[in-house]
Amino acid sequence: MPKIELHDGAVSDEVLVVGFAIKKNGAFVIESGDLRLDEKSLAQALADLGATGKHDEVLKVPGTTTRLMVFTSLGAESKKYSPELLRRAAGAASRALAGNDSVAFSLPTPDRESISAIAEGATLGTYLFNEFRGTSKNDQKSAIEHITVHSSLARKPKSKEIAERAMIVGQYTTLVRDLINMPPSHLTPRTFVDIIGKAVAVAGGAKAGLKVSIWDEKQLRTQGFGGITAVGQGSANPPRLIHISYSPTGAAKKTKKKFAYVGKGITFDSGGLALKPALGMEAMKSDMSGAAAVCAAVMAIATLKLPIAIDAWAPLAENMVSDTATRPSDIITIYGGKTVEVLNPDAEGRLVLADALVKAIEIGNKGSLKLDGIVDVATLTGAQVVALGTRTSAVMTNDENFRSEFLEATEISGEAFWPMPLPEELRASLDSPVADLANIGERMGGMLVAGLFLKDFIPAELPWLHLDIAGPAYNEGVAHGYTPVGGTGIALRSLITLAQEAVS
Repeated sequence: MPKIELHDGAVSDEVLVVGFAIKKNGAFVIESGDLRLDEKSLAQALADLGATGKHDEVLKVPGTTTRLMVFTSLGAESKKYSPELLRRAAGAASRALAGNDSVAFSLPTPDRESISAIAEGATLGTYLFNEFRGTSKNDQKSAIEHITVHSSLARKPKSKEIAERAMIVGQYTTLVRDLINMPPSHLTPRTFVDIIGKAVAVAGGAKAGLKVSIWDEKQLRTQGFGGITAVGQGSANPPRLIHISYSPTGAAKKTKKKFAYVGKGITFDSGGLALKPALGMEAMKSDMSGAAAVCAAVMAIATLKLPIAIDAWAPLAENMVSDTATRPSDIITIYGGKTVEVLNPDAEGRLVLADALVKAIEIGNKGSLKLDGIVDVATLTGAQVVALGTRTSAVMTNDENFRSEFLEATEISGEAFWPMPLPEELRASLDSPVADLANIGERMGGMLVAGLFLKDFIPAELPWLHLDIAGPAYNEGVAHGYTPVGGTGIALRSLITLAQEAVS
């Protein structure tokens, strides 16, 4: 991860990144923030280079006081550029500058939010995943090691906190992306638990207020976790359930609120006996994106020392084909006693989530401090991609106020979520003639039906959010902004911001 600093002074880095935008008359304007440059000659240079001003455009020219001058597009000229636009522009520049050690960014920074966005985008754009390269590893460019954000606001109180938060966000986004990109030959439920355990230790472990509990396949079976057990029973790699709790310590010990985060952790999804087509199945290593996001979020929240209690739950299983795999029409018992007729073994994510949601509520409401809300995060349905595409996630809820709080958090984090309904008339399609409910229902509106299935396991009085991140979790297209190809880390920033705003 790069080191991030805020600075107000002479540029000493080898590479300088500034913004540019297009005026209404088609001319270019240089947007270099608080750094004074020869804007007229630079704008002419952009025109000579054939710049278009489209988003994600990055152009490089030899520098004068720096080795390299880099222009990143901000699109149409504006009196104030949104933090997310600045985040993406900084990320696009970082992606284009792999192989450079030190990079300075001088973009418009009228407020703390803008500085934070630039610092985040710059660090998120440095991500590279070369862990499994062999002979070609030495041919790959190295990641940026040092990032400087130039702004006069660097002299303001608490400016150092902005850089520290951006580094924390970058660190845990990297963890999420690495887990998603890891091949299923290396990431099983067991190794997922091992990696997270080591990450918790690095985050400070018990001294940081973090505690880890793990259920193995025998405990899951004997304690009645029928969903996780049923999904994982067809695999040679047995299932797991991991619980990471964070209780504030030290100055943050006075806890203000308590949330539970639950993430779907299917380390590989073949579809089970409802086998998926071979085309595209390689992307199913990303079916644990929700689990990675909630585990990393609780560690980030602990590192930020936020005065909020968080329980993160990750039900982990590998959905495979074998003579022990769950069959269509099997009936299983979810933790807590509800029975489910498994009509489709490929609708498995909701089964492991149901177990974990019930357990999270049971544990979360023990003691004097009760849950203020619960959020599940899952690459749950292909219907989400059909409805919202690959860059916008869905949010469903039983509490409009909680959803509003979350959407306000996403405005800050820059992650795109769109509110979707949970129509009661679709619930009847989940009725089963032989069990309490079936795991699939009406095909039209499948994303909403999946949400209604999960809602069955949530007490009406507990505010709950269901985040379906199926499309945005894994980028199979081209890199854009600060988003690489492969695992994106979606939902992590919003989960952190939701907790931060809840206690601010």
